[in-house]
Amino acid sequence: MTACDLGSRAQIRAHQLDELRRLLDELLPGNRFYTPVLREAGIDGSISDLEEFFAKMPFTEKKALVEDQRLHPPYGTNLTYPLARYTRLHQTSATSGVPMRWLDTPESWQWMLESWKQVYRAAGASAADCIYFAFSFGPFLGFWTAFDAATQLGALSIPAGGLSSVARLEGLRAHRATVLCSTPTYALRLAQVAAEESIDLAAFDVRTIIVAGEPGGSIPAVRESIEAAWPTARVFDHHGMTEVGPVSHECPDEPGSLIIMESAYLPEIIDPETLRPVEPGAAGELVLTTLGRLGSPLLRYRTGDLVRQHPIAREAGGRFGLILEGGILGRVDDMIHIRGVNVFPSAVDEVLHSFPEVVEYRVEVYRQRSLPEIRIQVEPAAGYRDLRLLRLRMQERFRALFNLRVSIVTVEPGSLPRFEMKAKRWRRA
Repeated sequence: MTACDLGSRAQIRAHQLDELRRLLDELLPGNRFYTPVLREAGIDGSISDLEEFFAKMPFTEKKALVEDQRLHPPYGTNLTYPLARYTRLHQTSATSGVPMRWLDTPESWQWMLESWKQVYRAAGASAADCIYFAFSFGPFLGFWTAFDAATQLGALSIPAGGLSSVARLEGLRAHRATVLCSTPTYALRLAQVAAEESIDLAAFDVRTIIVAGEPGGSIPAVRESIEAAWPTARVFDHHGMTEVGPVSHECPDEPGSLIIMESAYLPEIIDPETLRPVEPGAAGELVLTTLGRLGSPLLRYRTGDLVRQHPIAREAGGRFGLILEGGILGRVDDMIHIRGVNVFPSAVDEVLHSFPEVVEYRVEVYRQRSLPEIRIQVEPAAGYRDLRLLRLRMQERFRALFNLRVSIVTVEPGSLPRFEMKAKRWRRA
């Protein structure tokens, strides 16, 4: 069942309550991680409504999961069934610490594939498509669920792990792929390589680029850059996490926003400091309960993702769901307070991608007289000469948008790293 099938906000909440009760009944008493927490909170499958769950159930934090796996290696105790039931292993990317290992049963795996099928359908992909996966198939969840869901959809699915960028471009052309799956950064990188190799992307058959792994797909300047480089294609954004699964996809009626698949998740947005719900339109941390991942569930999990609920609660083109305006704004840990101004990584990304002269960048966060500051290294396109003017224009843009003076440093072409997976452009001194 999808949110589209439910038809109203009341039906969505009734469905979520039914799924939550089923989840709680399944967890008790087999899941050693959650059973003591649920018993202390006085929660089981007889819970009366979602409000009771929100009032009684404490948040799950990543540090508790990491510590649980440290104390109970290698998989921790957040397993509802005996180990023999599990057939899939993946791990987080460890962008903010130690990677977590995550196991799935065949049933939990299929639950995630159904969500990915929703992503494909919303993007207009079908069995008639050839879907090309331009990334290395490592231990991260998203690539594997995306690939398996595409095959179940009936689409011709081409894995391109272990290939060079040139070989991937050749594969896209040879197979006449109509859908490309990659990170936003790598879609731009492929376009750069195509230009260097005199490959005409306008002659390709790619009509949709589904991006994930980083916030760029909902950032207007990033979307525009990708679509300008791939003239036959449009960008479609998606986001998920290894520990929760595929969570949201671009709202077809609100480009640049994400709609959470509420048939599969129970979402909340909280103030990361007060832990109270935020008002629509205010930025907060996304909290998720996975309603169908019974084998390795998460209840009220603080994802660390900064989001902003669309200020108007409404039906979106027949789809009821929580709409995240601007997609994922960044990470709670990445938001920086500079001289009284909240600076989101996505906002910095928007500014830098609005300059076509810049091919790559890196942001350095440092402290000056105990106060945080940022310094941005930008790599101009090969052959670009007026570096002083570029720095001045960029500084003026930051001053106009944030009322901040930002240090801009230009570096030699080719000196900054290129990324196939999640781009790691922010460094803390």
